[in-house]
Amino acid sequence: MNILIKPLITEKMTIQGEKLNRYGFIVDRRANKLQIKQAVENMYGVTVVDVNTINYYGKRKSRYTKAGFLTGRTNHFKKAYITLRGEDKIDFYSNI
Repeated sequence: MNILIKPLITEKMTIQGEKLNRYGFIVDRRANKLQIKQAVENMYGVTVVDVNTINYYGKRKSRYTKAGFLTGRTNHFKKAYITLRGEDKIDFYSNI
């Protein structure tokens, strides 16, 4: 099971990374906090102090098209906010 799906790179998360040493990830919905902590520590070589998770339910969407009225739903997903130890940093832009 691939636990870390992608990092959250937004303006808000960039500010939190600089000020609070906190980073966000989209993670597998079945993963628990201990698995998330271990995956981040193994992938980035940092020490994780705290893990907060949030489950998001997919929004209902509808639109009117030539084919008629289409309804559906966006995907469910889970976010994890990772707080690192004081001197540790994660640089998402290093391998670009």
